[in-house]
Amino acid sequence: MNEHHAPDQEIAYRDLDPAERRARQKEVAAVFLKLGTIAFGGPAAHIAMMDDELVKKRKWLSRDQFLDLLGASNLIPGPNSTELAIHIGYQRAGWLGLLLAGSCFIVPAMLIVLLFAVMYTAFGTVPAVGSILYGIKPVIFAIVLQALWGLGRSAVKNVSTGIAGAAVVVLTLLGLNEILLLALAGLGVMLIYNRHRIGNASASLFLPLPGLYMADLPEKAAQSAMSLSALFFTFLKIGSVLYGSGYVLLAFLQTDFVDRTGAITAQQLLDSVAIGQFTPGPVFTTATFIGYLIDGVPGALLATLAIFLPAFVFVALTHRLIAKLRRSPWMSGFLDGVNVASLALMGLVSWKLGYTALVDGLTVGLAAVALLLVFRLKINSAWLVLGGGLIGFLLG
Repeated sequence: MNEHHAPDQEIAYRDLDPAERRARQKEVAAVFLKLGTIAFGGPAAHIAMMDDELVKKRKWLSRDQFLDLLGASNLIPGPNSTELAIHIGYQRAGWLGLLLAGSCFIVPAMLIVLLFAVMYTAFGTVPAVGSILYGIKPVIFAIVLQALWGLGRSAVKNVSTGIAGAAVVVLTLLGLNEILLLALAGLGVMLIYNRHRIGNASASLFLPLPGLYMADLPEKAAQSAMSLSALFFTFLKIGSVLYGSGYVLLAFLQTDFVDRTGAITAQQLLDSVAIGQFTPGPVFTTATFIGYLIDGVPGALLATLAIFLPAFVFVALTHRLIAKLRRSPWMSGFLDGVNVASLALMGLVSWKLGYTALVDGLTVGLAAVALLLVFRLKINSAWLVLGGGLIGFLLG
């Protein structure tokens, strides 16, 4: 099976009749509702499951297109896997697909986090879900490894991209900034591809600058009880400027909600982040939990809207540029560099995931069985996640 071609994608959404458009819209909503409900494990796992469901199984787009959208998602602020979902929804079903994919990926996680927030405020603690995660994590590790293998074969196109990927791994381990490395990898591969053009290229050279987005919103005065408007604008600011992992999100939340306003305690913040980490879907649903702690259901809904809204805007502004950039010999090289750097960073995250997931002989065995199932039998990742969770629950 050739995974580099997606016959169904040859028919553009704008060329479909109304009935076919509605069918695509329903399909986008159903697929991302499912993924939003079962996508445990953080962004790397989300990306792996989208690759399995949308590239290999449904053939909505080719693997090269998938990598371009992933690279573009890494160049803008916000939750990368959610932005990837929004990009794919837009490509599959136009503007309504953009809204459906993002919303359906976010809403299941938001509702689950909201339920935990209600229980947390009622009982003062979070219900234990460790046994379920014990079974899910090694399965997620196997799914991510399989996705890395497939995506890596597409991303490492030649010696130049291979060297760029290896350099990103080494420099990340040495502590260099991830966004800087994405830009440097893109620039390096672009220059190598176009070395014969250097000298008369000043008019053709174009580099996206990942920092030029919404300006930092003015700080609100410190207050013990945060208003809904302050809550909204604080999360809107975070969603507009945040790059990086959940640890970066934690730093923003600590500054804005604990140190500056005192809206929540340090312990409540840690519990909020823990909920965001072990529930499915985007880690940014931590905002739902904090919003509920501050002002109940209205606070939860408003905080969720605010932190994810910039992702929809950034994708809408950048999506149409991707195909145009790919047609440019300069920017095609840049995208190849960014894509292989994204995969290198995903590989490092996977290594950390394996360290936390493979804690004993049983989890190693679960991962090995899952690897066999995804590589040999091509079992859908959704069934593997559910099976791993069930085994963990029964053992727990």
